[in-house]
Amino acid sequence: MDKNVRKVRNQDSNPCIEESDGSQKCLDVNNYDSRMCSAYFLRYKNCRKYWHSIMLQRRRDGVRPDMPTAAERQEMLTAIGGKPY
Repeated sequence: MDKNVRKVRNQDSNPCIEESDGSQKCLDVNNYDSRMCSAYFLRYKNCRKYWHSIMLQRRRDGVRPDMPTAAERQEMLTAIGGKPY
């Protein structure tokens, strides 16, 4: 597997794999008509925006790694009662 593909599919570095997969499946089902998948695209965009803001805040605070691990993200989401996006 290509190095870039492994990075994108790594759950510790990419928190929006589920949303990305949902968008791709929607496109597959709807014969790549992007108008039919706008809700999936919006969810993915909101996911990326949310985790990007978390990453920036951690970077400002000097917390390493910049992106929380998959286990940390799950704890964070549980603490706030689910996905905010």
